[in-house]
Amino acid sequence: MKKLKILAIILVLISGTVYAFYSLINQNHSELTLYGNIEIRQVTLGFQVSGKIIEMRKEEGDSVKKGEIIAVLDSKDYENSLEMARANVKKTKAICKEAKSKYEKNAPLCRKNILAQQDFDTLLRNKDQAEADYQAAVASEKSAENQLSYTKIYAPDDGIITTRIQEPGSIIAAGQGIYTMCKNNPVWVRAYVSEIDLGNIKYGMKVRIVTDSVNPETNKVREYEGQIGYISPVAEFTPKTVQSTDQRANLVYKIRVYIDNKDDFLRQGMPTTIKINLKSI
Repeated sequence: MKKLKILAIILVLISGTVYAFYSLINQNHSELTLYGNIEIRQVTLGFQVSGKIIEMRKEEGDSVKKGEIIAVLDSKDYENSLEMARANVKKTKAICKEAKSKYEKNAPLCRKNILAQQDFDTLLRNKDQAEADYQAAVASEKSAENQLSYTKIYAPDDGIITTRIQEPGSIIAAGQGIYTMCKNNPVWVRAYVSEIDLGNIKYGMKVRIVTDSVNPETNKVREYEGQIGYISPVAEFTPKTVQSTDQRANLVYKIRVYIDNKDDFLRQGMPTTIKINLKSI
């Protein structure tokens, strides 16, 4: 009786081994499955000049359009500087005009030896100095205009505010972070492919991207289309966060899959499954 039980156990083990072996042989090698996460480019926004914040027009989660004003500094000092610069332009322009006029009137006298060469040199030097002062004043005016324009932050692209770092009333330094925002484009999936499968993919290959979220209208997981846009030429050790169907591979290559039909349901860091039809090579 015991022999029969032992024999039955051995037969079960053999059957399981054979089944697993044939399942491994007959598995689908025409499709490569990878796992990755959504990545969206982020931008830290700040003023190019220092000052006191008087307006913060956006909250976390708000959408912004390219060129939209989203924060404002107190601009009184910069407006005063611009007025002073403009006044200096008018002043130096008048001086330049007068010096040029004196030079042009007296130049013929020098050629006729009526005016001493030393006096002529002085007139020429004064004209050149006045022109240089005027050009410097114009440059200062342009700089003052730029400084005034820097008291506003404009959205560099369409996107969503993810972090509101400062509040109105804060005194900030030039370059200090005020907001962080995620740009709407481009959106890609960062994934890793094992060394074994590296030779089966190439740039431009069409892929399907599947998320874990179920669309309530269709009762199916949300699916997107994309293409491989980047394959790292350098191998690296498997990151701890990488999920893989083949954990034996120690070296992997990072790839980016750009999503063609993105929508508002894709989020930074969202896990996804990538399906690549290897027959499309």
